[in-house]
Amino acid sequence: MDSDHDIYDMDSEEEVFSDDGTIDEPLDSQSKKNYRILKDKDICQLMKNYISRTSMILSVPRDVSLALVLHYKWNIYRANEEWFANQSKVRKAIGMLSEKETENPLRKRTFSDSNSLLTCGICFEEYSLEKVAFGDCKHPFCKVCWEYYISTSINIGPKCLVLRCPKPSCNIMVGQSVTVILASEKDRLKYYDYLIRSYVEENRRIEWCPAPGCKNAVKIFDILSENYDVICDCSNVFCWNCLDENHRPIDCDTIAKWRIRNLEEAENTNWILAFTKKCPKCKNAIEKNMGCMHMTCRCLYQFCWLCLEEWVTCYGNCNRYVENKEIKEAKKNVRRYTHYYERWMSNEKSKQKALQDLNKMRDEGVKKLSELDYLYEDRLEFIVLAWKQIVECRRVLKWSYAYGFYLPEKEKTKMQFFEFLQGEAEAGLERLHYCAEKELLDHLGSTEKLDYTEQGFCENFKRFRSKLIWLTKVTGDYFDNLVIALENSLKDVSSSSDINISKLCLVE
Repeated sequence: MDSDHDIYDMDSEEEVFSDDGTIDEPLDSQSKKNYRILKDKDICQLMKNYISRTSMILSVPRDVSLALVLHYKWNIYRANEEWFANQSKVRKAIGMLSEKETENPLRKRTFSDSNSLLTCGICFEEYSLEKVAFGDCKHPFCKVCWEYYISTSINIGPKCLVLRCPKPSCNIMVGQSVTVILASEKDRLKYYDYLIRSYVEENRRIEWCPAPGCKNAVKIFDILSENYDVICDCSNVFCWNCLDENHRPIDCDTIAKWRIRNLEEAENTNWILAFTKKCPKCKNAIEKNMGCMHMTCRCLYQFCWLCLEEWVTCYGNCNRYVENKEIKEAKKNVRRYTHYYERWMSNEKSKQKALQDLNKMRDEGVKKLSELDYLYEDRLEFIVLAWKQIVECRRVLKWSYAYGFYLPEKEKTKMQFFEFLQGEAEAGLERLHYCAEKELLDHLGSTEKLDYTEQGFCENFKRFRSKLIWLTKVTGDYFDNLVIALENSLKDVSSSSDINISKLCLVE
């Protein structure tokens, strides 16, 4: 932030207010983005707009305006409405002097005699006027005690934003103007940090970027939009709605279910539970803790651990094989989950490797190729674009496996349709990835070994360039249409059990 007192040194600007009292901003007509990246200075400016607007409408000092918006969680529409409906109640709630107290001459008294001594209400020592400070309530405290009180409050936590007079019997607020003047530089910055966080975290249109170390926030314009994908200035791509990584084509609820399943290893738990059998009579779970197969439940029912039949009936007669459906189903679920999870994780690892290769290509590969006199860096941008496309396609393919896991197995036609589309996407991506990874390395090697003449290398590189550009476009188009198809729940699938393969290709 430019200055510690910037929040006061500003002019009111024109804003548009939404129904909930937040300030809307027009959608960027050029970028068509549904969001705006906010840095500290941007957040401070928005806060100033709120405070100035409230101060102007209610004709109150800025300290009171700030106390109001904090009390009403930065909803200025509600703050204004409550103020006009019951001003006395609002004054009391925020710790503001009542109208009668404000007009009381004793509250307005000044100390013109610089030789007079005042007693500090904390340390009870007497001080001259210049060593004493006052809040709106005019209770005198020495500046040393004030500084200690403010510093302690700030270091305790964000409740310092609604500070009250140090006198226990007084509930009058300590305005921000007093706080920032008497706080140390370190505490002042911490105070502003609390203020910024309060604004962001109370505003339902703003979220912090979840990338580690990033201090940017994101403000969304249309909160009811279906597109929550955000690219932060730190290059982190995430979903504004759930703050997880960008996960198109699946929704936030599916992401949450998939994350929970991975963390809890639900199917493995079911596999274990399959070996803690239930009593055939009372259905309570029983764990075998002795060697013999003769089990006696708490309900006194006696049965065989192996076949679960009554012990008298089973004794010596359960050696025939009968498949346990519970164990069979648990095995099936584990294998199915493992199939999708393994491919989900493999594509995640491939995506991370592709990100590394993309950065390496930007930093080293392009420069290495451009060292040839007949190649320029601007002509090599197609390689960077190819790697960007690979990263994006790996992300989509990864989440398509979570999508497939939650497709109902009973909808066989839709599952066949999905698996065909996914298989074609995977094959196309592998062709692009191989070309950008393996074939490009061959060209990088040739610049060192000089296996080609200059003209021969150029012709070979031109063919490679055309191939990579074509694969990048075709693969990108296919994945774009795949995302749309999955987001539309594969509505193009007919109710017939037969799939017309000729109609399934998504690439135009």
